Amino acid sequence: MKVLGIETSCDDTGIAILEMEGPCFPPSIQIKANLVSSQVKIHQPWGGVVPILAKREHQKNLLPLLQKALSQTGQLFPEKVIFPPSKKMSLAKIFPKSEEWFSIILSFLQNYRPPDIDLIAVTQGPGLAPALWTGVNFAQALSSSWGTPLIPVNHLEAHLLSSWLPEKEKASPKPVFPLVALIVSGGHTQLVLANRFDRYQLIGETRDDAAGECFDKTARLLGLGYPGGPPIAQAAEKWQTVISQPGKNISAAIEDISLPRPMIQAKNFDFSFAGLKTAVSYLHQRLPSAVKNSSFYPLKMADEIQQAINDVLLKKTIRAARDFRAKGIVLSGGVSANQQLRKRLAEKCRENHLLFFLPPLKFTMDNAAMIALAGYCHQSEAKALSRLPYLQAEAGLSFTEKVAH
Repeated sequence: MKVLGIETSCDDTGIAILEMEGPCFPPSIQIKANLVSSQVKIHQPWGGVVPILAKREHQKNLLPLLQKALSQTGQLFPEKVIFPPSKKMSLAKIFPKSEEWFSIILSFLQNYRPPDIDLIAVTQGPGLAPALWTGVNFAQALSSSWGTPLIPVNHLEAHLLSSWLPEKEKASPKPVFPLVALIVSGGHTQLVLANRFDRYQLIGETRDDAAGECFDKTARLLGLGYPGGPPIAQAAEKWQTVISQPGKNISAAIEDISLPRPMIQAKNFDFSFAGLKTAVSYLHQRLPSAVKNSSFYPLKMADEIQQAINDVLLKKTIRAARDFRAKGIVLSGGVSANQQLRKRLAEKCRENHLLFFLPPLKFTMDNAAMIALAGYCHQSEAKALSRLPYLQAEAGLSFTEKVAH
């Protein structure tokens, strides 16, 4: 089965074509195309994602990425397609406030015959509403004109499943259940118990800021740039190099910098990173200019921020695995690219005799390959959904109901 994946939940436009067969989970997977257009440079001046700008960029990028993916897979077939007026009117209803974009899409659909695609999978939510609607409407137009079944995908479940996307040099690992999944990104920090594929329980989540959001906001305060995770990790690594070398003249005020580990001792599995962000802000205001002007200050602060966030993530995840008698742990989401987190969680899994699953680095960020995989695993739902007149984007889509513990 050939599956087209479409991802527009935030600021990355993703198009992927996967060929899969066999039962889920996991199926046999061949990634034929996986394209991502990043908007980081567009949103950098604002220090965060601006929804209306994200929507505009998705509209600009979706069709070129689709054409490139179809070309890569030998499925871009120029051929005139005649739509009756009723068909054009039906498609136009999908784009009530985007006439210019609709005319561009219509031109493509009328000049290329439908490709050999068996299923279209699109991110339904959660995410930014203007961004999500762009992908959903695009997917509906393709589905309607090509006659291809359409399946909506929960973005968070797709992140969880991304650990089973293959790298070229090795096949996907076989899952074992039950699993505890740590899904950690700019918008979400959740612990999910997976008793099998499609049977999930939310056991913990952030009560305020997500871990990735905390990285972004503290990095901005330190002048390290956006998005915050990579520059904080780089600065922290420099600090470790500094302290490993003798003879460095570092003031005690910098060496003594210490931050709280929010909720690390709480008996539940929830997180809270707003307090950590506030602690960084207060400490930054309190320290004398002579300390803050030191070249060592942002390095030490970055190291402490990273350690604080990862300490909490690690302790809660390992304790959840013990309490729920999990056989393994899944790490996924954008923050799963953090090398210290990957290394430390791998060590903890070895110490506790747990299997460890994590996506290849290229699949940690938002991508359409994981959307296609999740869509394939839910393909049986496509027929029932085809009866709906229009698919709705759901910005606040929940992964699963939280369970008491």
